[in-house]
Amino acid sequence: MAESAEFITQITRAQRQLHAFILSMVWNPAEADDVLQETNLVLWEKAGEFDGSRPFLPWAMRFAQLQAMAWLKRRQRQQQRLVFDDELVKLLAEEAAEEPVFEARWHALASCLEKLRSEHRALIARRYEPEGSVKAIAEAAGTTPKAVSDKLRRIRRALLDCIQQTLEGEAFA
Repeated sequence: MAESAEFITQITRAQRQLHAFILSMVWNPAEADDVLQETNLVLWEKAGEFDGSRPFLPWAMRFAQLQAMAWLKRRQRQQQRLVFDDELVKLLAEEAAEEPVFEARWHALASCLEKLRSEHRALIARRYEPEGSVKAIAEAAGTTPKAVSDKLRRIRRALLDCIQQTLEGEAFA
């Protein structure tokens, strides 16, 4: 993009969507902020490569995906723990890159999470913390890993059903 002011405008407009996209991969708001800053630096470095006749957001999301994947690899090396498989991250990134669909799903997920009972929300939150293994949750709760897995599966199923119903309702609205 030839005009830097226009490029700055495009980056500024995309910040919220890029942050949500990155957050869907790294699951930690503070670290998503860091990855977003790294992404912004790369976007600025690559500004000359952007074709202004094409949509900005998908182009920017590709760099956000690469930065998030690099962050995941660094974290994996640091913790010696697999956070997400590269193929899963790529799949999530491809799905999330469909901007209107992603935005609608994101809002539906937030709405459906709010509808969950507080103990179910807390269980989901614990599961996606860095040390949130099913085994650790089961030990803390004094139950079996199978019971925790079964409960998580039911909660995820309820979330999926709620999200699908919400999206279908929006489609007919």
